Amino acid sequence: MEGLSFFVGVIGNVISVLVFLSPIGTFWRIIKHRSTEDFESLPYICTLLNSCLWTYYGITKPGGLLVATVNGFGILVEAVYVVLFLIYAPKPMRVKTGILVGILDVGFLAAVIVVTELALEGETRIDAIGFICAGLNIIMYGSPLAAMKTVVTSKSVEYMPFFLSFSLFLNGGIWAFYALLVQDYFLGIPNGIGFLLGTAQLLLYAIYRNAKPSNNISEGLMEQAWENEPLI
Repeated sequence: MEGLSFFVGVIGNVISVLVFLSPIGTFWRIIKHRSTEDFESLPYICTLLNSCLWTYYGITKPGGLLVATVNGFGILVEAVYVVLFLIYAPKPMRVKTGILVGILDVGFLAAVIVVTELALEGETRIDAIGFICAGLNIIMYGSPLAAMKTVVTSKSVEYMPFFLSFSLFLNGGIWAFYALLVQDYFLGIPNGIGFLLGTAQLLLYAIYRNAKPSNNISEGLMEQAWENEPLI
C-alpha cells in the first residue's frame, strides 16, 4: 500500500507541476505587452498562500514529503507571477498587490506558523494546519464555479479550455485517491470537491462545446477564472 501511495503521489506531483505552469502563456503576454491588462493579482496571491500553507502542512506531517515538494515548487512559480504583477501592473494595482501580499502571504502565514508552533503540538498542530489548508482550498473553488456560471450564461466554452477542465478533474481525482490511500481527510475533502467540479466542467464542455456564444466576455478575466484553481 505504501508503494502504491508513493506512486500515486508522484503522478499527482507531475500533474500539479504542469497546472502550476499553465499560466505561463498569460504572463508571457503580460511581459510582451508590459501590462497586466484585465488580470487581477488576488488569485495568484491566494495561490501563493495556499502553496505556502500546504508546504508547511507537508513538512509538519510525517509522510507528507510529496505534498511539501510539489507545493514548494508552487511557491517559486507563484512568487514569480506575483513579482511580475508588481513590475507590470499600473501603480494602483501594484500598491494593492503589495498590501495584499503583506497581509496574506506574510502576515497571515506568519500568524499561522507562530500560533501553531507555540500554542499547539503533535496531532493537534497537524489537524489545525490541515483544517486551514482545506478551508482555503474550498474558498478558492470560487474561481472554477465562476467560470462554470459564465459558460452557462454565455453558452460558450471559449474561456474554459478543455485541457484545464480535464486537469482539474485529473488533478483532483489523483490527489483524492492519494488522500484515500494515506487516510488524509484534509487532503481528500478539497480534492474530492475539485474532482466533482472538474467532472461538472467536462459535462458543461460536452453540452456547450458547439453552442454559439450569447455575449462578449473579458478574455483576461475568464482566463484567470480557470488558471487559478486549487491544485492540492
